[in-house]
Amino acid sequence: MTQTAIPSSSTQANVASPAVRIEKLSKWLDDRAILQNVDLRIGKGEYLAIIGANGAGKSTLLKILATLIPPTSGTIELFGKQLTRATVTLRTKIGLIGHQSMLYRDLSARENLNFFAQLYGISDPTDRADRMLRMIGLLDRANDPVKNFSRGMVQRVSIARALLHGPELILADEPFDGLDAPSVVALEELFAKLSASGKTIVLVNHDIEQTLRLAERAIVLRGGNVAIDQPTHRLYARELLSEVM
Repeated sequence: MTQTAIPSSSTQANVASPAVRIEKLSKWLDDRAILQNVDLRIGKGEYLAIIGANGAGKSTLLKILATLIPPTSGTIELFGKQLTRATVTLRTKIGLIGHQSMLYRDLSARENLNFFAQLYGISDPTDRADRMLRMIGLLDRANDPVKNFSRGMVQRVSIARALLHGPELILADEPFDGLDAPSVVALEELFAKLSASGKTIVLVNHDIEQTLRLAERAIVLRGGNVAIDQPTHRLYARELLSEVM
């Protein structure tokens, strides 16, 4: 496959007012470059997938976008405003589904979501928590402690936590890990609905075939750089796997 970082036509159409604009972004840890001079535009409402081998910088990029860690250099804008760790108003537009659930194990699913809903200033946190539990199919387990849940159930509650406040930008780092087949299908459908409603989704996923089926555009990170940037309909799983490897 020919390597190219030329933006797709859908991206070019959204350059004037992208949800995310990244310029010359680099991240170093000690003397090792995790990301190097990354330039990226993500259009509003776009469903973008990030693919790459372990250590390619995928999770690091998501953590920077989520304001969890700062870049070493470069600039980031979200919805036209420059992103810094202190940008509280921008954080309310971000929903992060990460490797850590960020849930309190001794609290019930309802208590967890109620707590986070209050942090977000949601007017009726209990009602919002129950609606999210219904959405993920766990309303009947609302009062059970999270510590009694399976890995997949914990992941589903974590996803509900990330979506409580109706974020405009959804950052999903391997969100399908630990889910059984019905939960995977339900989450795929949820992301499709969120995308159709205008939400911007950035997905990191190790399953290349699933990724190409779900997202409308994919980038490949290799050695901290964007090696490929194409609409998914132009990409093929077998060739893409060889590029990642």
